[in-house]
Amino acid sequence: MKRILLVEDDPRVARFITKGLTAEGYRVDAVENGAAALEKATSEVYDVFLFDFMLPDKSGLEVCIELREQGIRTPLLLVTARDAVSDRVAGLRAGADDYLTKPFAFEELLARIEALVRRSSGADPSRAIRVEDLELDPRSHEVRRGERRIELTSTEFSLLEYLMRNQGRVLSRVLIEEQVWGHRADNATNVVDVYIGRLRKKIDEGAAQPLIHTVRGVGYVVKAG
Repeated sequence: MKRILLVEDDPRVARFITKGLTAEGYRVDAVENGAAALEKATSEVYDVFLFDFMLPDKSGLEVCIELREQGIRTPLLLVTARDAVSDRVAGLRAGADDYLTKPFAFEELLARIEALVRRSSGADPSRAIRVEDLELDPRSHEVRRGERRIELTSTEFSLLEYLMRNQGRVLSRVLIEEQVWGHRADNATNVVDVYIGRLRKKIDEGAAQPLIHTVRGVGYVVKAG
């Protein structure tokens, strides 16, 4: 199920969009302001961001800029009543992928979201992923850190691939287990922690710079430094 983060401060509009997208098979998380949007967008994984331009605290444009500066490239659609060419240009230059003016037909909103999902899904999933000197090749199932080849089990490989595809983003234990193991984590188990420990021994042990980091009380992130 594709996940959408909706940021809209008008409750009626938020309900309208959420109801329509849910009926189309999307999972929608709706928040009302920029601060909540930043928290959600940086702690969870979404397929599309749907942001209103004007928000109570900071604009959707400002949130977009902050996310792009943090390296988050999730497709983003700005929705606004402002239809001046200068506003559209500002949104696109800030990193938005598309721009839709109010009022709009739900069918057009849906079509634009579907186009963004197709575009992001078009990336070659077999292309090698790099974080600093760590490289993972999905095609050959090889992992190297510098010149050193690292042997991983299939589960370790899947876990590392998921972390690297979301490099720079803190992923919760629940989200990791849902994505890698296909089910929600049982609070009584520590399977994610165990596998993270195994990856650390194989990838970071002896390295000058660790790449797998723990964010206490939240989860894990792969990043440089």
